[in-house]
Amino acid sequence: MDPMPHVTEGGLIPVASYARTSQDTRHGDARGVRNQHRINERTALDHGCVVVATYTDNARGATKDDRERPAFDHLLADLHRGHAFTAGPIDGVVAVADDRLYRRPDDFIRFMAALTAHPRRVYVGRDGLRDPYTKAGLLEGAASLEGAVAEGRMRSRRVQDWHWSRAMDGLPHSAPRPFGWLEDRQTLHAVESELVRKAIEHRIAGGSMGEVAREWVALGVSGTRGGRPNPQTVTQIITAPRVCGFRANRGVLLIDPETDRPLVGAWQAIVPPEQWVAVCATFSAGSLYMHRGPLSPRLTGRKAGPKYVASGFVRCGAELAEGGVCGQLMGGGKSGSRKSPYNYVCASGRGCGRCAISGPLVEEAIERLLFPGEGPGRVRLPEPIRQRWQSGEMAFEEKRRVISSVFDHFVIKPGRKGSTSWDHSRVVPVWKWADRIKAAELAA
Repeated sequence: MDPMPHVTEGGLIPVASYARTSQDTRHGDARGVRNQHRINERTALDHGCVVVATYTDNARGATKDDRERPAFDHLLADLHRGHAFTAGPIDGVVAVADDRLYRRPDDFIRFMAALTAHPRRVYVGRDGLRDPYTKAGLLEGAASLEGAVAEGRMRSRRVQDWHWSRAMDGLPHSAPRPFGWLEDRQTLHAVESELVRKAIEHRIAGGSMGEVAREWVALGVSGTRGGRPNPQTVTQIITAPRVCGFRANRGVLLIDPETDRPLVGAWQAIVPPEQWVAVCATFSAGSLYMHRGPLSPRLTGRKAGPKYVASGFVRCGAELAEGGVCGQLMGGGKSGSRKSPYNYVCASGRGCGRCAISGPLVEEAIERLLFPGEGPGRVRLPEPIRQRWQSGEMAFEEKRRVISSVFDHFVIKPGRKGSTSWDHSRVVPVWKWADRIKAAELAA
């Protein structure tokens, strides 16, 4: 007979609360996910359960397969493991609606496999407990998936039609204002538009986007979303058809049916069409706005992925002259050293450019944090994970998932000039669920 679920001292089944919103509020206060967790706690108590761990994906969609949901992946990893690192056993999941968890068949399969990885788990919905091991429970979950897929397609079609209609009327994008224009998206921004015009002339004359990005950073220029300029964003800005007044939709230049010429938008142009064509000709197809679409990744014939285990996790910890730390993500790149064949570097175009560290040193420090040996450590991973990691059996992506389940990121302290020894203390971890880990340490 299958064992019964774990229960707390009050006789309640411990469950995990998952919350997700596709968009945050305009104030960026994460109110939607907070409300979902509040409802989940009430729903759990109404059905004999108690929330012992929370997982939150704020402003993250679940319809497209290229959207990352770190908290959802973390939840699945903990369900397979059978417990959260500091919260103890997890014997179920509660959510305000099925579509918060999954909107795609792949995610539904992954979730059900993780939920049923151990016996006697429960799924808690607004209507009560659902047995995920029975045919009825699976059919109910599949029915909700079918409804979510149909709703997602219908919503996507309505949004696409709305944007296309606006484009055909020559109206600007409804997203945050483009760089170079005021909030009305029609009137030129005196300073930004002049920067764009000079950048186009600089590129046509043979200049590099790195030079433009560094100049903009030195001038204190930031993007309309607050980001620091880099060569890729500058390229996207100056190759967007809007700079010469043309209107595009979903990476396609729209044609006026009456004139059979490119559709002209209802906003002021920065340069004439001839200059836009000339600057686009200086880039390869994979860099052009028209081949990428707004906010889309580069098209290179394959999906880009990290090359090094700690890529995307390490941030520059160098102190800035104006106060604070750089905080820029550090990219990985090859070096000429045998001891350190690759390094993580803070690029000067995006960050301060004053911090670099050996790649193997970072990964050795991460391994020491994950598997502290006989001494005390923040976490204690299962022994099979340690054996597979240290024996070399664990695959690259699985190592990254293990890192992601434990750490939020790592802050890299600058090294000392002339030092040839490896200093593992330069790698400062920022733990996931740091508040719970600290509480557990204090209780111990």
